[in-house]
Amino acid sequence: MSVAKFLRAGVVALAAAFASGAQAQPVPYAFDWTGFYVGAHTGGALGASNFSDPYGASLYGDKVRTPGYLVGAQAGYNWQAPGSNWVVGIEGDASFLTGEGTDTCYAATGTLTSSNCRARPDFGATLTARLGYATGPAGRTLFYGKGGAAVLHNRLDATTNFGFGVFPITTVRSSPTTWGWTLGAGVEQALSPAWSLKLEYDYLDFGKASFRSPASFSTSTAGFFVTVPSAPASVRQTAQEVKIGLNYRIGTDPWAQFGAAARAMPLKAPPKMASGWEVETGARYWYSSGRFQKDLPNTPSLATTLISRLTYDDVTAHAGELFARVDSPWQIFLKGFAGLGRSTGGHMNDEDWGLVTLAPFTAYSNTLSSLTNTNLNYATIDGGFNFLHGPAYKVGAFVGYSHVHEQYSADNCHQIASPTAGICTPAISGVAVITETDNWDSLRLGLSAETWLAPQWKLSADAAYLPYVKYSGVDNHWLRALVIDESGHGQGVQLEAMLSYYITPQFSLGIGGRYWAMWTTTGSDAFNGVPIPRSDTYRYERYGVLVQAAYKFD
Repeated sequence: MSVAKFLRAGVVALAAAFASGAQAQPVPYAFDWTGFYVGAHTGGALGASNFSDPYGASLYGDKVRTPGYLVGAQAGYNWQAPGSNWVVGIEGDASFLTGEGTDTCYAATGTLTSSNCRARPDFGATLTARLGYATGPAGRTLFYGKGGAAVLHNRLDATTNFGFGVFPITTVRSSPTTWGWTLGAGVEQALSPAWSLKLEYDYLDFGKASFRSPASFSTSTAGFFVTVPSAPASVRQTAQEVKIGLNYRIGTDPWAQFGAAARAMPLKAPPKMASGWEVETGARYWYSSGRFQKDLPNTPSLATTLISRLTYDDVTAHAGELFARVDSPWQIFLKGFAGLGRSTGGHMNDEDWGLVTLAPFTAYSNTLSSLTNTNLNYATIDGGFNFLHGPAYKVGAFVGYSHVHEQYSADNCHQIASPTAGICTPAISGVAVITETDNWDSLRLGLSAETWLAPQWKLSADAAYLPYVKYSGVDNHWLRALVIDESGHGQGVQLEAMLSYYITPQFSLGIGGRYWAMWTTTGSDAFNGVPIPRSDTYRYERYGVLVQAAYKFD
């Protein structure tokens, strides 16, 4: 069993023990945060590895995004002075990561063959001090900030791209473990005397790690090759993380419930139906930005040296969706949503290396196109079981399915790297250049939690790991009468959080956020029906702000 599966299984087992012992003796109303605790967390991370360019200011790239799933554990100690709302503490945590990403680097000129830089963070840890303020009914809601030391292990490499079949492909690798700092903030809710649930955001900065560019080459306007030697460089690494965590306070009865006074705190929760069912439904508006990237390698045996890359970025979109959640008396739940939208802006960079068919030979071409309005639609459905539950909270595990369909239409183009390349020189305007149509189908495994923080205020969050992602796409190169069929398999992560205010016991308004990232680990394509023997990589992100209105039936 993997570490991630072991941690999830441990949390489920402990929580199930709590759920089965509801007859334990009640405890007093006032809550004291003092004590040692241990716990587990899950969530997502978005890393950034910024490669410095020893050859000058880059035309494009140098920043590798590494979205990924994380799972880990934490332990700490809280102290709350008697009669005070302030809580101080110390906490250490460690997370295993699945992040991976690539980008162009060392692209100082269009005559220099730039490289494909890759980052794969796989482990991080922090040791922080915490300062919190306990508020809400019985002081069971803790808002806190944290800061301290952080460490990251990353795997970095850079490979020169297509070398005209003349120059050897070289790769530079490094696996640095770097120390830095972190600042974060979160909210933690005491569900019972032993158990608490937290939602946390952290920013981490790991400073710079030394690195070297790989040996490369450039072409003059006359087409002669000039060797460019390896040079010292560096990589600055940062990350953002969102975690959902469950903590157990050591030495506390895991089956204890809060006393009658605590259970009677004035939460404006709507009553259940007479049958014990709960149904909540509503509508959301999602404003988001997205990104799609595909890497096309030069050779089947070496996927990190590229002949082409297309990146659709800053793809803003507006979407409306309907959602619903149904909870049964047996703590089994079903939830889902479906949405339709339109993308309204963005741009596309089409990069090519080693254009041997052009005169003079072109080391690096990069054309920029604008995106026009296209379609976005998606749907998700989950079924699960609340292994922790009470009058004011639910924590459950789920399995589900997600489908995302998105299209990108690139119009116009102009050259930004090699004016002599003959691609989009002179600039092309008023015509469609490329249309990309993609589908992502995913299996979801995750944690869903909701808790009342105070009367009328409810916080809910989902974190889903996508262990199996299927990708299929079609790329229409209109100017070349070329149709590229694309496919691949991989993994991903999906996160969502919502803070709702109940205007009445049934009707609420909420605001929240959502982040999706999916990427392939194996991929292939076919040009006008002819398979190409190589391993392509496809990567997708979408993230934004949600506004919702919901109604809970009683």
